[in-house]
Amino acid sequence: MNILAPPRARLQIEVVFDLVCPWCYLGTHRLRRTLRSRPDLLADISWRPFLLNPDIAPGGVSRQDYLLRKFGGEDRARRLHATIAELGRTEGLRFAFDRIRRIPPSLDAHRLVRIADRQGLADATVQRLFEAYFAEGQDIGDQGVLVGLAASLGMDAVATRRALAGIQETEAVHADNLRAHRLGINGVPCFVVQGRHAIAGAQEPEVLERLLDVALVEAQG
Repeated sequence: MNILAPPRARLQIEVVFDLVCPWCYLGTHRLRRTLRSRPDLLADISWRPFLLNPDIAPGGVSRQDYLLRKFGGEDRARRLHATIAELGRTEGLRFAFDRIRRIPPSLDAHRLVRIADRQGLADATVQRLFEAYFAEGQDIGDQGVLVGLAASLGMDAVATRRALAGIQETEAVHADNLRAHRLGINGVPCFVVQGRHAIAGAQEPEVLERLLDVALVEAQG
């Protein structure tokens, strides 16, 4: 350790997000990129669930039916997805929307993130879930898929399967989702720094960096 190096400032960052939200995949990637460019900061990230589709049945719904209900059909969705995919390419992210056959409920995926957090694997789990869904078209509403993804990150498959088969973390996910709504958050991703400074949307790293600096000045004031 370099004893002459100044201590790193610590910031608390809450990321309110949903795992089936492409803007959240893009936005959290930009946050990671911003933090990598700021070695002077030590970020404690908390992943807070926001259920965009809380009423989807446990088995999910077909992509076609979902797009019809949400966008009025595939044409409008295709244009939006093309825009997101292009933005993703500039960030080195792959969006393969055509591989997604069903829109899953995200409750169990958020439960897995919370289970992983107790093992210090929340960040890696969020990243892997996004990749599995948006780049590979895997059904992250399927508990078998979730167990396999968890195992690939070093989590115990038997323990994970048992946890997901029960109700572990279900109440906590719903409580965090309700808290987000009560705070007035109605769109994700939303980044809350030090519990006071917030910004929504898949912001460019420069915008996120300004938010971090504002919070840093106040924290050191």
